[in-house]
Amino acid sequence: MKTIEGNIKITRSGAGFVDISNNESIRIESGRLKTALNRDKVVVSIEGNPEVLKVLERAKKQFTGTAEQENGKWFVIPDDKKIHLDFFIPKSGAEKLEPNKKVLVELVKWDNPEINPEAKVLEIIGEKGENETEMQSILLNRGIDFSFPENVEKEAKEINRKINQEEMGKRKDLRGSPTFTIDPVGGKDFDDAISFKKLSNGNYEIGVHIADVSHYVRSDTALDEEARERGFSVYLVDRTIPMLPEILSNDVCSLNPNEDKLVFSIVFEFDKNMKIQNHWIGRAIINSNKRFTYEEAQEILDKKKGQFYEELNTLNEFAQKMNKERVEAGSILFNRDEIKIEIDERGEPTKIYKKKRLDTHKLVEEFMLLANKKVTEHIEKHCKKKDLQELFVYRIHDLPDEEKLQELSVFLKAFGYHLNVEGGVNPKEINRLIREVEGKPEEELVKTTLIRSMAKAEYSVKNIGHFGLAFQFYTHFTSPIRRYADLLVHRLLEKHLGEQPVSRKELEKYRKLSFDVSEKEINAAEAERESKKYKTVEFMQDKIGNEFSAVIAGVTDWGLYVSLKETGAEGLVRLGSLKDDFYRADSKYSVQGEKTKKRFRLGDEVKVKLTRANLDQKELDFVFI
Repeated sequence: MKTIEGNIKITRSGAGFVDISNNESIRIESGRLKTALNRDKVVVSIEGNPEVLKVLERAKKQFTGTAEQENGKWFVIPDDKKIHLDFFIPKSGAEKLEPNKKVLVELVKWDNPEINPEAKVLEIIGEKGENETEMQSILLNRGIDFSFPENVEKEAKEINRKINQEEMGKRKDLRGSPTFTIDPVGGKDFDDAISFKKLSNGNYEIGVHIADVSHYVRSDTALDEEARERGFSVYLVDRTIPMLPEILSNDVCSLNPNEDKLVFSIVFEFDKNMKIQNHWIGRAIINSNKRFTYEEAQEILDKKKGQFYEELNTLNEFAQKMNKERVEAGSILFNRDEIKIEIDERGEPTKIYKKKRLDTHKLVEEFMLLANKKVTEHIEKHCKKKDLQELFVYRIHDLPDEEKLQELSVFLKAFGYHLNVEGGVNPKEINRLIREVEGKPEEELVKTTLIRSMAKAEYSVKNIGHFGLAFQFYTHFTSPIRRYADLLVHRLLEKHLGEQPVSRKELEKYRKLSFDVSEKEINAAEAERESKKYKTVEFMQDKIGNEFSAVIAGVTDWGLYVSLKETGAEGLVRLGSLKDDFYRADSKYSVQGEKTKKRFRLGDEVKVKLTRANLDQKELDFVFI
């Protein structure tokens, strides 16, 4: 029997998919999944009707859900809608269960697909619907711990924060350069700072300084192991779950103003024409003069006066020129407004709005991109020059899926747009299209559809370049307080600059770490998305019956997904609610009525009315008006 092994992805509709290659996957119908759960490693028969033969490894064993009793038996209804069976809780483990309580359970046994999987209760989280319960459930379901083990907290508290003279002597002293951080309102973990100084030769010295977390978090310590397990800081709507204990993330490592701080720096010398003449990379010490929010720095730029106006204005001019050159080289223009959710002291959402990107956002972004790119190029040249074995953690982004782009090209023709994908996709061609749709009703739709055709960026020890940025060499160097990958990059940078040999064993270690951290990135992003979705539905609960302007953002066999123009909130218009005809999807981009031939397409502007806001399912339902 012909079989394949792989990780299965199960959809909310119940079908499973296992990748055969980068561009091809095999579909397994829900009745042939046996005891496989989403992301499990499985063996699949691919002869005839594909079927799961065996589960080799469970992706996870702990799940959150709601306790319910039926006919004297206790079950837990999983929060994860990709799990299509409830967990059975034996009587001996159900003594403390109450209906409507959220719980954390662990899968004990499931070897028969005809009966419910058996689980045991690990923790009663709280009452369903309460903010604290729901946010903790989102985290626990993803395996994200919101507290640190005692030994990790103890290790963090014992770190010597005093910078001794010996350490200072090893570092470049950059405390004389005007330096500041620019971060969001409420931010506490400042990874990066920028310094600016005009030189006597008329050139400019601009430094990008990154918190030297690797000085404090050493390999193979309890702190390092915990950071590796977490992979990322996670940002829910109402809280941050840091990768490192707060004594490190908000204090010891954070580049707080008016404090001496240890950093890894890349310092550039630019001439008057904004061309880089040379650069230096190494460990340094800085003292930030000012902590700006993005809005404060933007106000200074707009008013053309205020603290560090000259520095900010010159940096902004440099950033705009760098952005222009980057885009001309093929870097894709996916600038999109961020959806912000404001909450009150009880955690209840009070406002949802689209937050515009400011020039100061772009300023910081351009210098961080430059630092990430130049650090990687430096390592590449250094290793070849010194004949060292190359080992680095790259941030890579593969070419888009050609088949998806072909489909997109056909779809865009219906709107009067042309995307040339002959002989492969060209990022400049994508930018041309993005510029063409700017300000048009279908702008967001085209950008969203383009993004869906793209590969996901990930971490790897094998460099293939970054398609979206049009960079041949790229890494993540600038956020080690909140991304473990950046901490790995700092350690490798230290090793290479010190010309230390790299072993085959280390290469394999970093290969595995790169894969693991890529998986954890998906996990953190899903938790953040789920938090926003929950708060959006909660915000909409008292708006049933209200009418909204929207754009059709997705087409399925069962309905049309719409995105509200004002807030970006998404919901479903079910095909069954369209009473004037029988509609069916005639492509990935439209549905058509059988009799009237009336068509609804992706990107159409519509008026909708909210009919349902289901917090359990995190779903909004609308009807057309």
